[in-house]
Amino acid sequence: MHSADSTAPRPRRFTAGGPLTGRIRVPGDKSISHRSIMLGALAVGRTRVTGLLEGEDVMSTAAAMRAMGATIERLETGEWVIDGVGVGGLMQPRTALDMGNSGTSTRLLMGLVASHPVTATFIGDASLSKRPMGRVIEPLSQMGADFTAAPGGRLPLTLRGIAPAVPISYRLPVASAQVKSAVLLAGLNTPGITTVIEPVPTRDHSERMLKGFGAELAVEIAADGTRTIHLTGEAELKPQTIDVPGDPSSAAFFVVAALLVPGSDLVIENVGLNPTRAALFGVLRDMGGSIEELDRRDVGGEPVADLLVRHSPLTGIAVDPAVVPSMVDEFPVLFVAAALASGRTITTGLEELRVKESDRIAVMRTALELAGARVTETEDGLIIDGTGGEPLAGTPESAEVATHLDHRIAMSMAVAGLASRAGVAVDDTRPIATSFPVFEALLAKASGAA
Repeated sequence: MHSADSTAPRPRRFTAGGPLTGRIRVPGDKSISHRSIMLGALAVGRTRVTGLLEGEDVMSTAAAMRAMGATIERLETGEWVIDGVGVGGLMQPRTALDMGNSGTSTRLLMGLVASHPVTATFIGDASLSKRPMGRVIEPLSQMGADFTAAPGGRLPLTLRGIAPAVPISYRLPVASAQVKSAVLLAGLNTPGITTVIEPVPTRDHSERMLKGFGAELAVEIAADGTRTIHLTGEAELKPQTIDVPGDPSSAAFFVVAALLVPGSDLVIENVGLNPTRAALFGVLRDMGGSIEELDRRDVGGEPVADLLVRHSPLTGIAVDPAVVPSMVDEFPVLFVAAALASGRTITTGLEELRVKESDRIAVMRTALELAGARVTETEDGLIIDGTGGEPLAGTPESAEVATHLDHRIAMSMAVAGLASRAGVAVDDTRPIATSFPVFEALLAKASGAA
């Protein structure tokens, strides 16, 4: 094995540099990138998309929509143009649709195909082929689609769509934005009104973007928080010009870094502020963080703004567990902010963090303690006593933070390194590429080290 082998860990020590200044832009939101391609392919006319996340999952969606008749191409400028076939216009694919590793592509496209008179076979890699699709098969079968799947409702799976499909009223047994989206997308080409009842709110990108493309969609919210979504079928979608918002989960690392590093004055352009995703920014403001929204606007039905973030003294708070669903991925970097705040930060209701890419509660406690923070682990969160703005000591010369191949641990501890005396060494930066391949380059640019 030679040193350039991609299977070899890439350790790195992140150290304090200059303040974060200027303007940066983080990669596009994956959820919105998928839906831009799907809805653009069902609109009549040309949809233009900039800022599309060009990761493998989104490319799987693009390949599938091409196979069913849409024209999708990337221009030299980086803009994507999509010439749609119209709702009801999907064509019979000649070969199986290869979804790679993308569960989102698979489940949403099953919904799209279900109400068209075409037969499609979905295949995927070894990991995707282990994931059960029964939660989507159930409601789409009620609408009239027919499925032949591998044992356990897994891929490879053949779907025989039907037109006209039957409109249904479906109550989600488990909170799932993907199942909700699959049923709504099937409803686009179904006569009458398709209804989804959602006892627990989930990400609402599909509803917002369907409305943005001109679908007739209404949402009722009951006193107990139950959301009932009605979609009128046989929709005519209108092409859009979409600048995919920057992913708020990616922006989070730069927001915290700018709050912690003295002298920072950073603008992060085009950040998606969907309230089902962006609660972290409100929590940081509650701690005293200076985060201003500039040029707030609506793009394809999604709220977007440029964020101006300035170095701020932070104060510890008790974080309301009600915000957990809308910032579940951002807690590792919030823990870093809390480690440098004045006083105590208490987090609860974080059981789900124990079953992410790693046990993020235990891993972040160990990592922060190694860097000199004062942390107490509880069953469902961390209690952190901050430094009052003083830099963390950093990791000892001979020690590295164990990231457990978790991209968010690696990036969060990189931010901790910027606010430390000795720097923070992480054992492997390779996992960062799964969600944010340009993270290290953007960090260097913002701190003047590039």
